[in-house]
Amino acid sequence: MDHFLYQNGALHAEDVPVAEIAAEIGTPFYLYSTATLLRHYRLFEEALSGTDHLVCYAVKAASNIAILKTLGDAGAGMDVVSQGEYLRARAAGVPGERIVFSGVGKTADEMRVALAGGIRQFNLESEPEMEALNAVALEMGKVAPVTVRVNPDVDARTHAKISTGKAENKFGIPIARASAVYARAAALKGLDVVGIDVHIGSQLTDLAPFEQAYAKVAALARKLRAEGHDIRRLDLGGGLGIPYDRTNEAPPLPVEYGAMVKRVVGDLGCEIQIEPGRLIAGNAGIMVSRVIYLKQGEGRDFLIVDAAMNDLVRPAMYDALHEIVPVTEPRPGIERAPLDVVGPVCETGDTFARAVPLPPLAAGDLVAFRSAGAYGAVMASEYNSRPLIPEVLVKGDRFAVIRARPSFDEMLKRDTMPAWL
Repeated sequence: MDHFLYQNGALHAEDVPVAEIAAEIGTPFYLYSTATLLRHYRLFEEALSGTDHLVCYAVKAASNIAILKTLGDAGAGMDVVSQGEYLRARAAGVPGERIVFSGVGKTADEMRVALAGGIRQFNLESEPEMEALNAVALEMGKVAPVTVRVNPDVDARTHAKISTGKAENKFGIPIARASAVYARAAALKGLDVVGIDVHIGSQLTDLAPFEQAYAKVAALARKLRAEGHDIRRLDLGGGLGIPYDRTNEAPPLPVEYGAMVKRVVGDLGCEIQIEPGRLIAGNAGIMVSRVIYLKQGEGRDFLIVDAAMNDLVRPAMYDALHEIVPVTEPRPGIERAPLDVVGPVCETGDTFARAVPLPPLAAGDLVAFRSAGAYGAVMASEYNSRPLIPEVLVKGDRFAVIRARPSFDEMLKRDTMPAWL
């Protein structure tokens, strides 16, 4: 469920007409619902009720500081993968003890910043990283809390570019080597081993791969405890999918996921930590765009909008589907026609959808791309020298621009001329 609904024939974000925002700030733009963000976060809280747990929002999904503060103020932790994301979480007021640092390529500088500012744990991805963190911690006179990310060699059955738990993926250490790696970690004076980390991919629509991976983690926890390690926390990652195409079967609900987690690892007495991103932010955001032209082609018609692949790259990068709806509600029973929805960038890849049935639309009409809250604005670029589009947050009947659209002058002034020119 989200809070982007038609009221009196007009699409609203909570209680704000989308067209009013478009009239004030122009198009295209991203638009987020506070009520949806909080609802989705609380679904995970409810799913893990009765356990010692922390829900850490995956900042990479949508990293605007206003979004992070909205979730952080509700009690969420944060899962970060870079110094920039760490600093965003801290700027949002999230304390270090609720921030987890993931990612395969942490630098010594990033480690220093997190150790100085406070950190819940580092999820270690390799032995060289483990040695590097130990050296940094000793240099600073600190002890770094860590888990080791294990690769369980489980096929998440998701898109190849977002699968992270198979043996050939770059993430984590082979689970078969866990005993040796944990023994080395326990011997390093700058590290405090607190648990195990696993994350097998994103946009999973079936609980079976999760259960397979978590069963391996449970067995590993028992083995490591028998070897003398104090395994007290299980970081189970994120990855639960959302329904991008509403005609397809819906992915499992958080409550079903939570029941599976309790069944598979609940008897270990460990604190449970999860790191959802897409399911919290995905359906909490839309991208709003305006029709520029309706173009008749050879055997197909094109709806050309003012948003492009640089604004929402998921269709070009992942062949992703986003439901596209008019901002003005179509009349019941109105005839629809297949249209290719495309942007103005000079690449065929700048195509959002092919032969999608849409009601009659004309230049100037507004359309919304649903389920664009996750991996939309964060992956945007200025390709074709198109300025980044604004982000807007709604709460009830109020809205605020939380990232302004830069002017062309501001964009151009970031370039500097060498002395010889």
